[in-house]
Amino acid sequence: MSTVRVHNFAISLDGFGAGAEQSLEQPFGHAGGRLMQWFMATETFRSMQGAEGGDTGLDDEYARRWSPEIGVEIMGRNKFGPQRGPWPDDGWTGWWGDEPPFHTPVVVLTHHPREPLVMDGGTTFHFVDQSPAEALAFARDLAPGTDVRIGGGVQTVREFLAADLVDEVHLVVVPIVLGRGERLWDGLEGIEDRFTVTTEASPSGVVHVTMTRRR
Repeated sequence: MSTVRVHNFAISLDGFGAGAEQSLEQPFGHAGGRLMQWFMATETFRSMQGAEGGDTGLDDEYARRWSPEIGVEIMGRNKFGPQRGPWPDDGWTGWWGDEPPFHTPVVVLTHHPREPLVMDGGTTFHFVDQSPAEALAFARDLAPGTDVRIGGGVQTVREFLAADLVDEVHLVVVPIVLGRGERLWDGLEGIEDRFTVTTEASPSGVVHVTMTRRR
């Protein structure tokens, strides 16, 4: 069976994976870019932007594990875009331009399904109204035998953890306190009992937390 993985998911010291007041201009709300500064400095991120250079140290070692063996991603609508409710039109195609970085099928969870959206570079967004278990089964049908990445946002990762569907989690604890927003751990008391947890501190100031399901 393929594994279900979470990668490069950043949270604050007080457990928030996104700030309050998210919008088109501020996808992470009042957190701004602070949660992802560690990632944006890496060679992995810069190469995704078509740029050269970037840090090749510990942060990049974790960042580049994002892609190998992944055949499909599942994300929430909140990660796909800032709209809520019924789709006003088909004009919004995601934050990533004409060629998104996924290069795989992407399952977008929404209460307002629509026709698939085919993008350049092998990415096709599929919009479905399904439970985590149903979405995982659909994702595995789209890319049999490959690993599935749970891409976020916070609610989506929390729901898959609550449903006990995640095998590996890579969290990045960023040394900031947000105080408000979307908190990852709400309703997940004792979840660490399911996993072997290891940590590794980076010179950038973040701490990489790896949670691997206990067999």
